[in-house]
Amino acid sequence: MHLPDADLDTLRIGGLFHDIGKIGVPDSILQKEAKLTDDEYSQIKQHPNIGVHILSHATIFQNILPIVEYHHEKYDGTGYPKKLAGENIPYLARITAIADSFDAMSSKRSYRNSLPLDVIKEEFRKNKGTQFDPKLADLFLDILENHYDEIKEIQEKYTGIEDEDYLSE
Repeated sequence: MHLPDADLDTLRIGGLFHDIGKIGVPDSILQKEAKLTDDEYSQIKQHPNIGVHILSHATIFQNILPIVEYHHEKYDGTGYPKKLAGENIPYLARITAIADSFDAMSSKRSYRNSLPLDVIKEEFRKNKGTQFDPKLADLFLDILENHYDEIKEIQEKYTGIEDEDYLSE
């Protein structure tokens, strides 16, 4: 993607802090195994605003605030918290949305196992242009098709989970 080093640093740090606002959401909601009620989902949808509130007072975090605030916006304008669409969503937040979605799909959750790689790819194909920036989705699909081994190495390095425990193909 030829991003400048400063953007890569912002993306890396923003990725670490993008869900910091979940600290303000009750554990009973975050760890719930059943389907969330409308009220519970509304509380989850507040985490980007909570995260911005938490980080906005520290000058060191100013450049990651758009990632924290907008990583749940959707390319078609149906996301949250502000229903931004297309190019109005900050670029690094659009990248984070793809990484966050991949992480969610490829991780085991209390309510389901990790999804197989072919299902994940299909989700990205199906949602490009609606949930995801279509150019970034195509780029990520190309990475999944041609560099998936590198992703597995990174996952194993940072999670300690071996290949057989992760993403069955």
